[in-house]
Amino acid sequence: MASPEPWIVFIVATVTFACMPGPAILYMTAQTLAHGRRAGLLSALGVHIGCYAHIVAASIGLASLIASAPRVYAAIRLAGAAYLIWLGVMMVLGQCRPDIGRAAPQATTLRDSITVEVLNPKTALFFLTFLPQFVETGAAMPVWAQFLILGLVVNIAFSAMDLVAVGCAALIRDRLQSGPALRIVPNVCGAILIGLGIALAAAQDAPSGAGTAGRPTSAGLKIKLEREGAAHAPS
Repeated sequence: MASPEPWIVFIVATVTFACMPGPAILYMTAQTLAHGRRAGLLSALGVHIGCYAHIVAASIGLASLIASAPRVYAAIRLAGAAYLIWLGVMMVLGQCRPDIGRAAPQATTLRDSITVEVLNPKTALFFLTFLPQFVETGAAMPVWAQFLILGLVVNIAFSAMDLVAVGCAALIRDRLQSGPALRIVPNVCGAILIGLGIALAAAQDAPSGAGTAGRPTSAGLKIKLEREGAAHAPS
């Protein structure tokens, strides 16, 4: 993207997507409300780290393989859905059984968050459909390097909004500290995670560009973004 116009479109689109609440933000909000600010920050960090797996996959062509192999896509999607449901069930049971609740969630929150993000193939499809619109095949910089740089910018922008969501959720949790409502928050948040898992499991198997991304709720949007006028995307 030698001219500034594609960069402007890219930045505007990235910020727009970052501000769209999606499953990742719901996941981090649930972790924050259930376990506190530190758990929310660890969740945001885990999602940020896990997102790099999809960026690398897009840069070396693995995301294209997933998109062209419905069975592989379905297997990864179902594994991610099962993991989300398991996390939600554990969050609910942690409120009912002291032996489960004694385990500090912060010790595993980072690992769980990375796993949730890596096992969400729709995040890979988001990068596969979004980033190529701003990659120049004839540029001096290799295509894979352009993928990495653009992906890094997108991931940082998304993580910035994730931190805002975690901060807001932490403020809500602080308001509930002195009331009985705090005791039911983990149950509600567990139900949210279970619902996210069910929604992911019920999604379409065919990754044909339609669907919901792990980040914004429209990973499969065919992002036009003034494409007709800007003519920045390679054919």
